Amino acid sequence: MNTGSMTPARVLMRPDRPEWKAAGRLWQGIPGIERTAGGRLFACWYSGGKTEEPGNIVILEKSDDDGATWTDGFCVVHHDDPEVRCFDEALWIDPRGRLWLFWTQSRLFYDGRNGVWCAVCSRPDGDEIVFSEPRRLFDGLMLNKPIAASTGEWYFPSALWSERAAKPAEAHPELDPIRLANVYVTTDGGETFERRGGADVPDRSFDEHMAVELKDGRLWMLVRTTYGIGQAFSADGGRSWTDAGPSGHSGPNARFFIRRLASGRLLLVNHVNPTYTTHPKGWNTRNNLMAMLSEDDGKTWIGGLMLDTRNEISYPDGVQAPDGDIYLIYDYSRFDKRQVLMAVFNEDDVLAGRLVSPNARLKQLVNQATGKREEEGR
Repeated sequence: MNTGSMTPARVLMRPDRPEWKAAGRLWQGIPGIERTAGGRLFACWYSGGKTEEPGNIVILEKSDDDGATWTDGFCVVHHDDPEVRCFDEALWIDPRGRLWLFWTQSRLFYDGRNGVWCAVCSRPDGDEIVFSEPRRLFDGLMLNKPIAASTGEWYFPSALWSERAAKPAEAHPELDPIRLANVYVTTDGGETFERRGGADVPDRSFDEHMAVELKDGRLWMLVRTTYGIGQAFSADGGRSWTDAGPSGHSGPNARFFIRRLASGRLLLVNHVNPTYTTHPKGWNTRNNLMAMLSEDDGKTWIGGLMLDTRNEISYPDGVQAPDGDIYLIYDYSRFDKRQVLMAVFNEDDVLAGRLVSPNARLKQLVNQATGKREEEGR
């Protein structure tokens, strides 16, 4: 068995490889975003090769002017083994102000276990960004941000795919009992981790789950499914999960975003009443990306700010600034336009259903890849 995926990738600052910059990339998508206490924005996504395949790389860029301009080629996560890919990355600033860059490593498309890796920057507002050595945290795939609970524990959502999602290239029967939407917990600020439990939500598909802490102390997990968004609840810190089933939110089997805001409301960004059209891989069903709010822990939803109605928009991730502005990143047309876009808005905009706040803006370009593909000529 090839163990290359169990060895660390390299976190390369300002690498000099033209094919890794925007003008050389053939496709890109699946983004994440974070904002530092000083207002610096970081955005990540993955690319490399022609599609989701061995050799994929993770891109990290930054902006010091509120997203007006971004670096190109600031940081790349790359594995030297050509059979290994780095993908499904995430960004998170923890309660101590450190920036965590997460990514998944796998041999071939899916090796049956994957693995969540991280590198941490202790001074993300510093003049020089320095990451720690890469570290493998646990099995699985963690596309979405952890949460810091009121108990002081940090919850990390990591999924082990079932064969319903993807056929593995390797057999790992020792992991079969935990092929679930799992939760790993740290009680010491990320020094050590333990798996608490996992949920098997019916018809889950690639999971891409995330959780919020409800006002009564329970955890509410939302999971990507074939019919939209599934859910499960835990009253014991993630050890056991109950009431697994549909959440009532439909969708085109794609990533969504949920987060507790400073006001106490929940923010949900999802595809609302998507227009189902024919496409070889179904991407055209990913449209009508809308932001909604809940004041009662998800029982009902109010407002509705339409962020983008076009086909082939997907994979939102967001962060809220201290002034209340919400920075929401997503991708558009991964293989044609190859754009990473950002929307900035606040709760007033969501409640009004239109932009009313002074800093609000939609469809702001973060990055566009323009590499020439074979069918276009070199």
